[in-house]
Amino acid sequence: MHEKSLGNLKVYQNALELSELGWEIYLRLSQEVKFGMGNQFIRSVDSIGANIAEGYGRFHYRDKVKFYYNARGSLWESKHWVLLLFKRDFIDKETFEYFLSHLNRAGKQLNRFIASTGGSNDQ
Repeated sequence: MHEKSLGNLKVYQNALELSELGWEIYLRLSQEVKFGMGNQFIRSVDSIGANIAEGYGRFHYRDKVKFYYNARGSLWESKHWVLLLFKRDFIDKETFEYFLSHLNRAGKQLNRFIASTGGSNDQ
């Protein structure tokens, strides 16, 4: 049986890409904004991939899916923070739309990944 590694999972690769894009946004924020909203933004973005990784390392289906759902929650939290960054004029419309489109794509992919995880305890 061929075991797929975490690094080969497209959903995880896209989560890493989101982290990189989020980091680029974070670095452009002022120190004052980084301290408040910026830290919460980058933590939520990085948490998407971290939760996928933790779920992937779990043996039982319910453990896996719990972390994948946490990843989805972090994705929605990231949408919240990037919207606030835009509404408060800390990022421009182009940056907002670009990042949001990546979040939306990742959300669809994560939903498909959760559905494909299956329901048996030995997955």
